[in-house]
Amino acid sequence: MKISIVTPSLNQGPYIERTILSVLGQKGDFDLEFIVMDGGSADGTLDIVRKYESELTLVTGKDQGQSDAINKGFAMSSGDILAWLNSDDTYEPGALSLVAESYKNTSFRWCFGNCRNIDSNDNEIRTFITRYKIFESKRYSYKRLLSKDFISQPATFFTREAFNETGSIDIDLDFAMDYDYWLRLGKKYPPLYINRFLSRFRWHDESKNGAQYKNAAREAYRVAKNHAPAGCCYPIFRHYLHYISLIVLYRFIE
Repeated sequence: MKISIVTPSLNQGPYIERTILSVLGQKGDFDLEFIVMDGGSADGTLDIVRKYESELTLVTGKDQGQSDAINKGFAMSSGDILAWLNSDDTYEPGALSLVAESYKNTSFRWCFGNCRNIDSNDNEIRTFITRYKIFESKRYSYKRLLSKDFISQPATFFTREAFNETGSIDIDLDFAMDYDYWLRLGKKYPPLYINRFLSRFRWHDESKNGAQYKNAAREAYRVAKNHAPAGCCYPIFRHYLHYISLIVLYRFIE
């Protein structure tokens, strides 16, 4: 079994080495393919990535943004299981081994686990958000997913077959491309929830969702409305309330 990880990269010099090491440090009964898609970094990121070029594939050049880079990485990958890890996030030790073992036991089409929130110095933060997402994850249903985006992108994996059937990441979305993809996958297959910590999501001032949480929450609400079946009003109403609550919450934790 081969697991392919794609990392889209652009000017993440302070963090990308930690991302790389968290991927290359994964051990287990699987083959690893690691592809870094850099969109033209000018901050020393490429010098860092090239230190590990014998252990990963580096692709450089202009792209149409994060989702386009991810799609191009998946197109050139050869793994049975796919995931993307942004260039400021990290995997927990043993994460890919857990995913590989779970696939052998269940033959899932997609799966997700738990994700810690960390700051620029790798300190865990916002544990109440983590606990909330775990609470929701244990009670997964498609209607619940329509009502709120509780699946953590760095802790989500899907098979090549599921990707081929679901299609590419939507390059027209700026923030909720992952949520849109989970809803697309969820229409076809129920996910396997792995109740273990698989990854760490980094909050910092330059991160896209961290800096523009209002726009991210608004786009997620629009995505949910687009995916809701006809007459499915209550989950979307709940998502609207969730969207308003997020705006208020993040105002206090900025």
